[in-house]
Amino acid sequence: MDDRQQILATVQGYFDALYDGSVEGFRKVFHPQAQLFSAEGGNSDALDLDSYMTRVANRPAPASRRDPRHDEVVGITIASPSTAHVRVRDALLPNRYVDELLLVKFADGWKIVCKAWAFDTTATA
Repeated sequence: MDDRQQILATVQGYFDALYDGSVEGFRKVFHPQAQLFSAEGGNSDALDLDSYMTRVANRPAPASRRDPRHDEVVGITIASPSTAHVRVRDALLPNRYVDELLLVKFADGWKIVCKAWAFDTTATA
């Protein structure tokens, strides 16, 4: 696989982990020192990966509710042989999100090192 395919495979792993509520799946695609940020609804979140995994483990997974999937890669920029940015849309219903994912290529493949999320105000139902 070329870098673009590897990056998209990592992002698919992210979508699957989000839908399944899989801590193990997230740990496969995130770097162990990843950072996650949001300032939605006046609430600031700055989380390390373990804090985010606790959040994931303590919420219902969309798959468990049989929610429809809303996975979309909006854009991908490969800035260098070792860095990339991917903008995606996804959902934890009733909320829809736009996530900004920064990836770095390590010896064991592409990993998400940073995620920033916001509500997707363009989403329809």
